[in-house]
Amino acid sequence: MSAVLQPTSGSGKRPSSPILPSPAAANAAAASFAALTARLDYLDPVEVDLVRKAYRYADEAHLGQMRASGEPYITHPIAVAAQCAEWKLDAQALMAALLHDSMEDCGVTKPQLIERFGSAVADLVDGLTKLDKLQFNTREETQAESFRKMLLAMARDVRVILVKLADRTHNMRTLEDVPREKWNRIAGETLDIYAPIAHRLGLNNTYRELQELSFRYLRPWRYAVLSKAVSRARSRRRDLIQKVHRDVENAFDAAGLAVRIAGREKTLYSIYKKMDEKHLSFAQVTDIYGFRIVVPTVTDCYTAMGVLHQLYKPVPGRFKDHIAIPKINGYQSLHTTLVGPSGVNVEFQLRTEAMHLVAESGVAAHWLYKASVPQEENTERLGTKWLQSLLDIQNETRDAAEFWDHVKIDLFPDAVYVFTPKSQILALPRGATVVDFAYSIHSDVGDHTVAARINGAQVPLRTELKNGDVVEVVTAPVSTPNPAWLGFVRTGRARSKIRHHLKTLAQAESQQLGEKLLAQALRAEGMEKLPPDDDTYHAIWEKLLRFTGNKSRAELLTDLGLGKRIAGIVAKRLMTLLGELGEKPDALLLSRERFTAHENVSQGGLTLDGSENASVQFASCCRPVPGDPILGYLGRGEGLVVHATDCAIAKRLQHKDSERFIGVEWSDEPVRAFETGILVTVANGKGALARVAAALANAEADITHVDMDDERAQDATDLRFVVSVRDRVHLESVLRNLKRTPSVMNAQRIRPGGTDPRVV
Repeated sequence: MSAVLQPTSGSGKRPSSPILPSPAAANAAAASFAALTARLDYLDPVEVDLVRKAYRYADEAHLGQMRASGEPYITHPIAVAAQCAEWKLDAQALMAALLHDSMEDCGVTKPQLIERFGSAVADLVDGLTKLDKLQFNTREETQAESFRKMLLAMARDVRVILVKLADRTHNMRTLEDVPREKWNRIAGETLDIYAPIAHRLGLNNTYRELQELSFRYLRPWRYAVLSKAVSRARSRRRDLIQKVHRDVENAFDAAGLAVRIAGREKTLYSIYKKMDEKHLSFAQVTDIYGFRIVVPTVTDCYTAMGVLHQLYKPVPGRFKDHIAIPKINGYQSLHTTLVGPSGVNVEFQLRTEAMHLVAESGVAAHWLYKASVPQEENTERLGTKWLQSLLDIQNETRDAAEFWDHVKIDLFPDAVYVFTPKSQILALPRGATVVDFAYSIHSDVGDHTVAARINGAQVPLRTELKNGDVVEVVTAPVSTPNPAWLGFVRTGRARSKIRHHLKTLAQAESQQLGEKLLAQALRAEGMEKLPPDDDTYHAIWEKLLRFTGNKSRAELLTDLGLGKRIAGIVAKRLMTLLGELGEKPDALLLSRERFTAHENVSQGGLTLDGSENASVQFASCCRPVPGDPILGYLGRGEGLVVHATDCAIAKRLQHKDSERFIGVEWSDEPVRAFETGILVTVANGKGALARVAAALANAEADITHVDMDDERAQDATDLRFVVSVRDRVHLESVLRNLKRTPSVMNAQRIRPGGTDPRVV
């Protein structure tokens, strides 16, 4: 949280022997707080007094702590509070700014803060406090959990991130005092995380400053070179810029428009980024300078643009109307690039005063915190729907790293603007697909998407959207999210919704599989069926859950289905507990089960018909089909994996891990087709592949994958197919059909165990 903190004790807490600051340092701290109070003229006297009390408490808590620069540590919280006062934040936020490091670095507890300053201030400070006190396996895990905590606190109260951004800005301004080996980590974190968050919330001044400071410390040499180049260019082009300024001023005077004209220089980081991405030299970057025109009304923006286009010729394709279609963070302006004197391109931004305030201060410009305004309504009025989407993502994602992965996706500043069939505009990240669009409308629409049309034409679901596209989604009640969608969706919302659905589905199916496995294992112990979780057997289930360490019956069954627990062991324990109730195994059933049990299989059997979905996988090493002898392997956390009995991999697993195998058999009537591999050797010639494909189609076998030799064409070529067949009889019919096909020299199944090293 406080990157530039170097406590003299080395522990982050107050030293046992406080080192008192010098009188000069103490005077400096007092003077800086006096400067802060001068900025609090928008607060009433009672609120100013509350802020002063928070200052005194923080000053006492940080007594003896020094910054890396040698200044008293209290100067940092004062600077953070001063930045918050610039944004006109309320007294609670300013108090939190002054106290923001007291919990993390001084051992102050949340109950102590609640007692002194109330729960609202304590919650803000707690939201800003990292989780350093908890134990995590890696630095990345710690960071992910800390960011999740901060972002969720921010979603509930946007003041959390405003104080955090003020904190990070001051730390970056004073990063020069920190040991150089820390520069890369702190500046990189700022550029990757905090600058995008500032941009997402429309805090453009903070966004640009954080980018510039990060660039300065990440690439000091490049920063210095570019800084000199811009300085030289500034002096060379001074006359040109002054001429453009005069021409524009005269044009607006002639048109009778009252405007405020300000020069705008591209930041060093944005120049560097443009040079890097477009492989340009500094001389080729022509839009270093620009102008901002601020006018009274929205209509004046368009009138002013007309005046400019009469003065200089516009560059085709460089006009953007962000007034009619605002950016995701609420930014509004007209952008146009004109060919100025000497053929130099000059960019103009036209906006009203209100738009200018939003453009520079974003969410802080809309400061609406009032005691009478409910928090939910407040957040909606701030236009920060993204903050609420964080809570939606959190509901589906409990893993911190996965949550942070979703959020980072949503921090991309670029956006595309598309339309629904009813002409509603939606903003999505660049690269977003039809599926992202569907989930942005509603999670139910996304879950049941089957097809889509863009501008009236049918398109695949992975199609990337472009500005101005009219997108129509086709849904079906029976459709569910496809795992393959995770390979192309771009928004955190879509990704978290898909993953949540798949996890829920897999959990439900694993629970059903676990129940079957436990029932089968119980039969082997002489019990006909699983005891219900009713009043009679509730105590038995409670004891069994204590034995396995599960919280509920459903969790235990899910673990059994995922292979995290062995059904035979659980069944034996359950039989012991049932015996305590006086229930005895059925001798006839016990004898029958033991007589028919397979010698290499330690758990009960299971019948498969292909309807098991996520809970059962068919091994890709041997690709079994109905009719093949099969075995089931309960991988740890993978669910049930079905192998052919003569599969080399299955044999190795059985030798090493035999207790995890269960007996499985095919149903008499499988409900779907199954994939298997075949190898077809063909004589090279025109149309050979087409004839093979036609033969497969005639045999009613669907091709799901095809591969061929990488080497140059010879007299004969091997084609490897993955095809869907009903059963082993159907497969043999397919192979016979292929062998009768002209050009086919041989056709055979790729045998279980992967005898062909190039198995698809």
